[in-house]
Amino acid sequence: MSELIVTTPAPHVAHLRLNRPEARNALNLALRERIAEEMLRANADPGIRAIIVGGDEKAFAAGADLRELQELDAVGALARRAPELMRPVAESRKPVIAAVRGFAFGGGFELALACDILVAGEGARLALPEVKVGVMPGGGGTQRLSRVVGKQRAMLLALTGRAISGREAGEMGIASAVVADAEVEPAALSIACEIAALPPIGVQMIKEAILRGADQPLDAALAFERRSFQFLFATDDRAEGIAAFFGKRAPEFRGR
Repeated sequence: MSELIVTTPAPHVAHLRLNRPEARNALNLALRERIAEEMLRANADPGIRAIIVGGDEKAFAAGADLRELQELDAVGALARRAPELMRPVAESRKPVIAAVRGFAFGGGFELALACDILVAGEGARLALPEVKVGVMPGGGGTQRLSRVVGKQRAMLLALTGRAISGREAGEMGIASAVVADAEVEPAALSIACEIAALPPIGVQMIKEAILRGADQPLDAALAFERRSFQFLFATDDRAEGIAAFFGKRAPEFRGR
């Protein structure tokens, strides 16, 4: 059976389900490569407007596969492509929603942090425990977590390897929404469908403005936002949206 199951649970929505239950969905190199491939494929498909990444009820992803790391030396670690394979998730032009149930440890937590929206179950467990085995987060954990929760909380979690619950992740601002464990997948799908019904170019521009602006001076970020706003006036979807508003009907956005 495939280690990654790809489905289309609703129009314009792709769902990537990690499927290594025997290893709590640990991210071996083969699974990382499949995720990267499917993310690139979904981004190239004009029919896909939102992407969900999920696991099962026991684990989103329990971290990197330590069996692959056990024999690595420094040269092998340098040559390992795992961090590079996270880029198609982090740099996706289309919104990516992490549906987190159970364990999201190490690389699994980093994968969730690379997504745009994180829906967590109340009973989920999230951690960066790499320090406990003598290494450190290497897939963006120290950088993305600190940008979300700030230096002090990121230091506490990364330096101790301490796990937090889904509810705590919501209180810290890591989770976009916290729901009962059984409602994680439906909640993620509901958000994906809500986004997929909106104008794809506008959605893409909003995502890009938020991500680019986060690391720029305010004046530069505001200039980028303004140019993006102006560009949208050249799209058919902008005309359709306004016409539908005045016509008191549902708009039909076509992504052009």
